Amino acid sequence: MSDSAGDDLDRTLRTVRTLIESTEALHRDHDREEPRITVVEGGYWAVLREARELISRATRTIDIMHARITGGQDEPARDEGVERQLIYGASDTVTVRLLSSPALVDEDFVREQLGKDRPVAIRIARVPPLQALMADGTVALVVAESAAGRRASLIKAPDLLHTLATLFENIWRVAVPAGERVVFGDGDRGALARRILAALWAGVTDEVAARDLTVSVRTYRRHVAEIMALLGAGSRFQAGVRAAELGLLPPTTPHRSRPGDRP
Repeated sequence: MSDSAGDDLDRTLRTVRTLIESTEALHRDHDREEPRITVVEGGYWAVLREARELISRATRTIDIMHARITGGQDEPARDEGVERQLIYGASDTVTVRLLSSPALVDEDFVREQLGKDRPVAIRIARVPPLQALMADGTVALVVAESAAGRRASLIKAPDLLHTLATLFENIWRVAVPAGERVVFGDGDRGALARRILAALWAGVTDEVAARDLTVSVRTYRRHVAEIMALLGAGSRFQAGVRAAELGLLPPTTPHRSRPGDRP
């Protein structure tokens, strides 16, 4: 993801936080019978109960944004599989999209979806520190850091729902389908793809990279084209950057200075 795109997402995330904080009291005062923003008390497990309720009641769409945030003392060290258990409660007729950060993607769940007639659409991207569940575009459960600390809110305010939907769509548009990441991670093909991505990230010439991989330059270039298509990258540099952001590079890949970085 480009730096400008990242800045746009950061600005949108700040807007979400500000709107939640600034409009909460207003909506509470003017909508006493049915508050449009309600703080969810009770910690992590109370949030899970609210999420299950929203998912079970959804009739059309469920969009989930899943990223690590700090400050939850009662939250398990790693909540892998939680989104899977929640989604199992959705009706078969509901369209479900899951947007996950690389560290939290549940690859067993991804593989499970690959063989389904109506799979959950799963994409991976650099997701801002926000957890959100939007049901039917009419209600959302959001967990984010605020000036008062970690806060969970149930939201029905149209202005906030629109901002959340915009944030989700902007990230979804540039995210990588999770099934392709799983392919990269399996067996010899995955190992080859990661080595090619590392070469792209390091700026190695085709001739040198092909020699290191013991393939012809023509074969190497064909692999590069396939990988760029999978990542939705318009250039080799962009493919390397996106691979680094998504955690697709080998752990021993050396750091490379980007254009504009100081030596």
